[in-house]
Amino acid sequence: MAGTNPMLDDLAGLMTGAMGAARAAGDEAKTAMQARVRSMIADMDLAERDEVEALKAIALKALEQVEALEKRVEALEKRKG
Repeated sequence: MAGTNPMLDDLAGLMTGAMGAARAAGDEAKTAMQARVRSMIADMDLAERDEVEALKAIALKALEQVEALEKRVEALEKRKG
């Protein structure tokens, strides 16, 4: 039965610790980056989807009214001319 080498055991322990520290640092960096991106987006004062949809509905209604008025003007011009 072969014995274990304490030096290799220590090295393996150090590597395991280093991997854990690297993973923790990566998680911390990811969390910090997500917080920064959220902050940047909040600072941009972007419109929310429901606001955009409401503006889209208003614009479509205005376009329909413009088209209806154009038809009325055309009809009046034909009657007059």
